[in-house]
Amino acid sequence: MQPPTIFNPRPRIDRVALDHGGHCFVIDDVLLDAEGLARWLSGQREAFRPVDFNAYPGIYMLPPPVIGQAVQDFFNLHLRGLFDARRLVHMESRFAMVTLPASALRPYQWLCHSDNFNLPPGVSIQASVLYLFGDESLGGTSFYEPAVEAETIASLFADASSMPAAAFSARHGMEPGYMVGSNRWFRQVGSVPARFNRLVVYDGALLHTGDILAPERLSDDPATGRLTFNGFFTCRRNAA
Repeated sequence: MQPPTIFNPRPRIDRVALDHGGHCFVIDDVLLDAEGLARWLSGQREAFRPVDFNAYPGIYMLPPPVIGQAVQDFFNLHLRGLFDARRLVHMESRFAMVTLPASALRPYQWLCHSDNFNLPPGVSIQASVLYLFGDESLGGTSFYEPAVEAETIASLFADASSMPAAAFSARHGMEPGYMVGSNRWFRQVGSVPARFNRLVVYDGALLHTGDILAPERLSDDPATGRLTFNGFFTCRRNAA
């Protein structure tokens, strides 16, 4: 039996330039039945669990195997060749919702981040986010570059990972909350607005963060919350 076709077999892939010379890719209408998937997920509220394995400020649910395999196949067929990615060696995917109020964030959640932490040489990682919510005001994804020297950024990240919120705020003059737009440490170099059934794919080395513009409206209800499907694709780099 052939598995069901979940992703658009003829996607239109748009390359979006970022101000610092980088880029990401955007695919609209990427699922054949995004409405049906969203309806199914609206009944899975009790299956979501708090994220306890990375800095994501919310809850997650692992996808059924057929969906995980479908996104892996879609990446290999349509996206891997757009990156420095010769062979996929590991893939993770999950449904997720940002849910934490600004007051509950740890300092490292006040900052943009990259997904290539501790990768060995010769390996790259690509990331994707698929918007499955209809309220576009819940926010898309923005990309950043450092606005200060590398040593200052390294110190900032180290303090964010080790200091209590009050001490971090006092040392760096940063108030608790989700990062929105440029600040004294990072310059926003591009943004992709949210749109239902839109997939954004980017090199995991890019600094990025979700645009949480109205944290007071976040919800743990898949029917109304900032529901996304996130993928991470670790690959061998192309041969030199």
